[in-house]
Amino acid sequence: MIQAAGSENLREHYRGRLAPSPTGLLHLGHARTFWTAAQRAIENHGTLILRNEDLDPQRSRPEFARAMMEDLRWLGIRWSEGPDCGGPFAPYEQSARREHYLAAWRSLREAGFIYPCTCSRKDLAHSASAPNDGDMDDEPIYPGTCRERKDKEDASNAADPAGINWRFRVPDGEAVEFEDGNLGPQRYIAGKDFGDFLVWRRDDVPAYQLAVVADDAAMQITEVVRGADLLKSTARQLLLVRALGCGAPDYFHCELMRDANGVRLAKRHDALSIRHLREGGMSAAAVRELAATQARTAP
Repeated sequence: MIQAAGSENLREHYRGRLAPSPTGLLHLGHARTFWTAAQRAIENHGTLILRNEDLDPQRSRPEFARAMMEDLRWLGIRWSEGPDCGGPFAPYEQSARREHYLAAWRSLREAGFIYPCTCSRKDLAHSASAPNDGDMDDEPIYPGTCRERKDKEDASNAADPAGINWRFRVPDGEAVEFEDGNLGPQRYIAGKDFGDFLVWRRDDVPAYQLAVVADDAAMQITEVVRGADLLKSTARQLLLVRALGCGAPDYFHCELMRDANGVRLAKRHDALSIRHLREGGMSAAAVRELAATQARTAP
């Protein structure tokens, strides 16, 4: 059983982070989560870091990066390290941190924690496995097709990860447990609740799970505040933390915010974007209160 350390990390100097992706405008759910992250840093007399998670070259846009920083500042959130102000762990844009991810990939490959996978999206779509609960963060449970393959052109000793998918081999049947600072005890079973997950994509982009773990470790993050849709990702990331020999941060997952129809807010909800509400004449205080009210009344 792997178990996260709990809240003793908070005895050290607190380092929290905001980690938005510039793939659209931030909405009310982001406002609530990022405001929570900022307040927890203040309450713990700590440091708040802004990290631009612009890994996806097809969806990330500079105009969204500018908008997210403007909107966060307008809400009243201030950070001490980030793309706009620098800091001891720069760069703070994931697109500029490739060497950190390559180092993590090499470490995992050399220790035998990952393996190359040639399965296509079509292959996985035709497999019997599918996401268990419709979690937007979830990926289908991998059927294990490439786990034990020994092809003549085995890429296990490749010098770089480009051109093929790389998956983390989860310890089937092992429980991953952690105490969430907001939602309490959490428990997931590797191989049942999630399967072998991607750490590097064939288009030569490091996967979210690997990049986040590498960056949180490098930037000495002590607590991760984010949405509850990423609870299962936390279980995956704790396996990566152990494999890489990093210290695990604490976790605080905020309840998801939903619209009037019970649909989880996403960046396509432009009417509930911070920018739309701001341009409509709402004050920052009113937006923060609306976000808090929506959270209390969400179905």
